[in-house]
Amino acid sequence: MWLNAKHLYFMLSGVIVIAVLALGACVYLATGFLKEKSKDVRDARLLTMVLERRQSGLRKAKNDIEKYKHLAEIAKSIVPQDKDQAQTVREISNLAAANNVKLGSISFPSSSLGAAKSTSDAQLKSVKSIPGTFVLNITVRSDSKTPAAYTNFLSFLKALEQNRRTALVTGISLTPDQKTPSKIQFSLTIDEYIKP
Repeated sequence: MWLNAKHLYFMLSGVIVIAVLALGACVYLATGFLKEKSKDVRDARLLTMVLERRQSGLRKAKNDIEKYKHLAEIAKSIVPQDKDQAQTVREISNLAAANNVKLGSISFPSSSLGAAKSTSDAQLKSVKSIPGTFVLNITVRSDSKTPAAYTNFLSFLKALEQNRRTALVTGISLTPDQKTPSKIQFSLTIDEYIKP
């Protein structure tokens, strides 16, 4: 069976139309595939940029940690890590004895630790300007029967402010002795800074 020119023309036209439709479908599918892959590549590039920024930030943070390591060590040696009240009382008592000052009492705010449903220690107050640091208020009173010489009191006060546990005297109340005006009774409010 021989094809005549008319049949051959229609057959070739049909093949061309099918080929064009197949090519159009392939182009459409390829375009969708390329758009999908383009989105994946863009997302991967964004993720890479984010990771590079984080890695750069991490490197900078590690460098800063190394750079300021000595400051952290200094802060650790200056600011006590605990609120060891017995140690604080010993240090204040030793400073008073070294400066010929007799103490009547050293007191701390009442503690809520150990009380039912208590989750924090009411003795400690957070220092807003220094995150992770707390302050403990201490009240020191002189011995009411043995007034201190004013010069001895000043030496004791200076020693307290140079002590790492009792870094800041925030309140002073002085009462001159009735019999000997050069001697005084005193009450001090002292802040102890703690960085647990």
